[in-house]
Amino acid sequence: MAEPTSRALCLLPSMQPLPSDAKAIEEDFKRYLDYHLGRFLGCESIYLWQALSYTVRDRLMTGWRNSWIPWNDPKMRRAHYLSMEYLIGRSLGNNLLNSELDGPVQEAMRRLALEIEEIESTEPDAGLGNGGLGRLAACFLDSCATLALPVIGYGLRYEYGMFHQHIENGYQVEDPDHWLQDGDPWEVERPEFTQIIRFGGRTEHFHDPEGHHRVRWVDTDDVLAVPYDMPIPGYRNGVVNTLRLWAARATEAFNLNEFNAGDYPEAIAAKNEAERITMVLYPNDVSECGKELRLQQQYFLASASLQDVLRRWDGASMEEFAESHVFQLNDTHPSIAVAELMRILLDDRRLLWDEAWSIVTRCMAYTNHTLLPEALEKWPVPLFERLLPRHLEIIYEINRRFLDEVRRRWPGDIDRVRRMSLIEEGPVKMVRMAWLAIVGSFSVNGVAELHSRLLREGMFRDFYEMWPEKFNNKTNGVTPRRWLAAANPALAELITETIGDGWQRDLERLSELRPMAEPGHEAFQQRWRDIRLENKRRLADLVARKTGVEFDPHALFDVQVKRIHEYKRQLLNALHIIHLYARIKRGDLDNWVDRCVLIGGKAAPGYQRAKEIIKLINNIAAVVNGDPEIDGRLKVAFLPNYNVSKMMRICPAADLSEQISTAGKEASGTGNMKFMINGALTIGTYDGANIEILEAVGEENFFLFGLRAEEVQAMQPNYDPARYIESDPDLRDVMHLLESGHFNPVEPGIFDGIIHSLRQPGDPWMTLADFRSYVDAQERVALAWRDPDRWTRMSIINTASSGFFSTDRTIAEYNRDIWKLQPIEPATPDSETPPAAPL
Repeated sequence: MAEPTSRALCLLPSMQPLPSDAKAIEEDFKRYLDYHLGRFLGCESIYLWQALSYTVRDRLMTGWRNSWIPWNDPKMRRAHYLSMEYLIGRSLGNNLLNSELDGPVQEAMRRLALEIEEIESTEPDAGLGNGGLGRLAACFLDSCATLALPVIGYGLRYEYGMFHQHIENGYQVEDPDHWLQDGDPWEVERPEFTQIIRFGGRTEHFHDPEGHHRVRWVDTDDVLAVPYDMPIPGYRNGVVNTLRLWAARATEAFNLNEFNAGDYPEAIAAKNEAERITMVLYPNDVSECGKELRLQQQYFLASASLQDVLRRWDGASMEEFAESHVFQLNDTHPSIAVAELMRILLDDRRLLWDEAWSIVTRCMAYTNHTLLPEALEKWPVPLFERLLPRHLEIIYEINRRFLDEVRRRWPGDIDRVRRMSLIEEGPVKMVRMAWLAIVGSFSVNGVAELHSRLLREGMFRDFYEMWPEKFNNKTNGVTPRRWLAAANPALAELITETIGDGWQRDLERLSELRPMAEPGHEAFQQRWRDIRLENKRRLADLVARKTGVEFDPHALFDVQVKRIHEYKRQLLNALHIIHLYARIKRGDLDNWVDRCVLIGGKAAPGYQRAKEIIKLINNIAAVVNGDPEIDGRLKVAFLPNYNVSKMMRICPAADLSEQISTAGKEASGTGNMKFMINGALTIGTYDGANIEILEAVGEENFFLFGLRAEEVQAMQPNYDPARYIESDPDLRDVMHLLESGHFNPVEPGIFDGIIHSLRQPGDPWMTLADFRSYVDAQERVALAWRDPDRWTRMSIINTASSGFFSTDRTIAEYNRDIWKLQPIEPATPDSETPPAAPL
């Protein structure tokens, strides 16, 4: 909501809500269409979406302003969620559901002979994230608002999303994702709260009149950070929180003198250089240029957000700052915030080191999302020195003081000091950003029980031994509003009819469905099957439109959709498809189950092996789907440009959820939860949140396979893929088909890299070691599928057991253990509104 611009205290009155009946919505919709957009009812759907979005946004404004008002209480403790990604998807449908406007809007559109689903489908997915990390952040904001917690999200307003993926000759091709080309009616620009972000320059050291050592950061290249706010409504509680996104702008539009002299490119060079910071989501960082831009993005987010928070604290005592503020760092990306807050407190607020460090270490909290060491960001010291010279000085001083503490704790342990140093020694010194986050935070958490344990026992063991009290676990979740109520309205309606309303805010109530899986509830079970069949028909239509592959809704829908990565093992899935294909070709059809395999996901532009895996899947699909002997028994499709909106169509229709990462590599996963809540059964390794899903549903309702994390680690030094191939006839057949060029007859050698990676003893993903166990588990899947009543019971039990996996529970745990916030009560027209500081 709009913030007061005056520095003087003022009264911010609460707002009366606009009428929200169908007639009022219809009138406002037509007004926006006619007078604001200059269009008419027969226009393109993009303008209908914009008009309806503005109409709905108007009705969110009341809750938005009235939720801001409690923030003015100086004693209120607030949380600030710093994330490089927010994969929010489409906003219209979610905002309609949460604000209880879905019914009146549907009625208003019916009066105008318009289809609300068609209008909603016009909205582009907001290109603000890559995958699970960003989607989790979006779910967290939804739950924070639903729990009425005073939390603001901070991110970057990328003009272009990750990329739009299409497939040419089986290969991934990346197109720009200009999701903002038609504007975003949900955002509100706040230029009055623009911040200045500095890069480069040099430092000057001096002593102030009191004799304290001080530093000035001078001769910098400055960039403006302009905030854009998006409303985040809670579920039907009147609370509307804020996602504040920063856009980069040049301090001057262009150099007029150079322009007048005819040097047009140079005249706008500074503008282009500044605005590229938020031009594209997560640039390909294979090149040094890409690495530099990514560090710029991370600092830009941290600096703008911290300055914004301190702007609101202007004039108040810094002694009380830590009692009123907590910053949650979503993964390692924003960890530069530790050094930036130190810089602001030392250089701008003129605090002494111990005072500043005390504030920082009581404000910062760090969430780790990965078990892959290569994903823990490290930056070359020369790059840091060029871009952020003042911060490098601060990090060196943090490290000096910290290592003194380590030496006092473990005298003479040189190896430990080397391991724990924030600076990694080598040919090029590196700044270990995860170490900075741990040292500067009062809380460090993983995102699943296994993940948190492996962090304590593995990567972060030294730090756990030093500060065991810092470490905790917060198992991830998903918001039931989007991933069940909105994604699967027919099933949501059946659930409400059966157990009543209110489960959308208390997902544990889904446990009341468990008796419906027992004999005597055949009518409920039949409706369950009918709903799932209709969802499968809708997904089959999408697959046919996007890929040309016809799926039979009565077949088993076997789905794996997620970022393409070797540790997620889409390759193991591909080997199983080849195995099924080989079975059909040799006539092994005993106890056969028709199966439609759907795979989707994007490979990072610089990740060549992941791109080769996409090519392999598409080549396998072409052979399988084009072979008349297969006769529809097996269908394979790679769905291009997988995103949030497609997932909302996929997860209600999936029968089998593939969660097959190498054990010990997946931090948590949330796709597994989205499938589970919609009644899909999981085939998975003992990894991430799969473990907690397994515990919730019971082994009889989960298809477990593969090595465990400890077994993977123990086997790694002596892993011999050849032994698995020689001892398993099915695997030999699969490797023979792959190596003979059966899936690439006119493209010889294109899969040699994949074949080599499978056969090499150093394969860290140990794909072939789990092949036999995976095939056996898939046979158990087929056995269960052949008994429709048994499968339906298992499906119901999965949904009924999913209550723990709500982000409402996750956020309640964050708040109980880390944030310690009090829920807000939005102001009402009759309430006394306190003086309002700038927000």
